[in-house]
Amino acid sequence: MSSTRSHLYGLTAEFDSAEQLLHAAKTVFDKGFRRIDAFTPYPIEELPEIIGHKHSAAPLIMLIGGIVGAVTAYGMEWYAMGYYYPLDVGGRPLNSWPLYIPITFDLTVLFSALSGLAGFLILCRLPRLHHPLFSVPGFERVSTDKFVLWIEAVDPCFDEPNVRRLFVELQAKAVTEVHGK
Repeated sequence: MSSTRSHLYGLTAEFDSAEQLLHAAKTVFDKGFRRIDAFTPYPIEELPEIIGHKHSAAPLIMLIGGIVGAVTAYGMEWYAMGYYYPLDVGGRPLNSWPLYIPITFDLTVLFSALSGLAGFLILCRLPRLHHPLFSVPGFERVSTDKFVLWIEAVDPCFDEPNVRRLFVELQAKAVTEVHGK
């Protein structure tokens, strides 16, 4: 019989309003915590800046994918039409670039879209079918009327008693341990 030990994955604090959550998030970030996240029933514009979220790398990933697609398409056509299987039709040059535009455009869009999908999956750490936060009682209400601040246990500043005390000082309605495998 095997036993599965679950370790502390982090602590969540529930707040009654967006203002309380914003104040708590700013306080927690100012105290040096960086592995934090917030969950709200609606978007709060100031929140990502307060908790230190940076811009996504997705546009850069898609740009690189598009450039690779364009170079691949153009290079493939240039090599095939100019060197591997040259056709002299009506005295036109062997490497006529206007001929390559449709395929180059198509592969640019295709590679950009595929790299965007791959980048999305990697950046979001998907496919992850279960997250330890889903086990928190009442967490499903975050999309309705709860404001939750979460600090991961892997944060260098994380110390459970101190974080719990900090959440209580910030007047959290409830502080919950999040356990994961």
